[in-house]
Amino acid sequence: MGSATGKEQNQGLVRSEHKRARSGEDFDIIIGFLGFWAVVLLVVTVWMEVTTQPALGWALGLLATLLALYGMVRLRRRLPARTATRKK
Repeated sequence: MGSATGKEQNQGLVRSEHKRARSGEDFDIIIGFLGFWAVVLLVVTVWMEVTTQPALGWALGLLATLLALYGMVRLRRRLPARTATRKK
């Protein structure tokens, strides 16, 4: 069965170039999420240091978040640029 516009339907299959573009966007979302939590942990760590409370755990959490963020950015550079545009 053909569509009304005469275009062929993909029957739920995703072409490989669409998978790569989508995975790049997924990396961008994860990078943004990690960046947000890195800022939160930085503020908490500085606050704990200023108020002379133990901040080692917060600082280690910040370090882990920054290392994960660095790794995600390095992986993201290997993927193709985002090509998807928003539809209005």
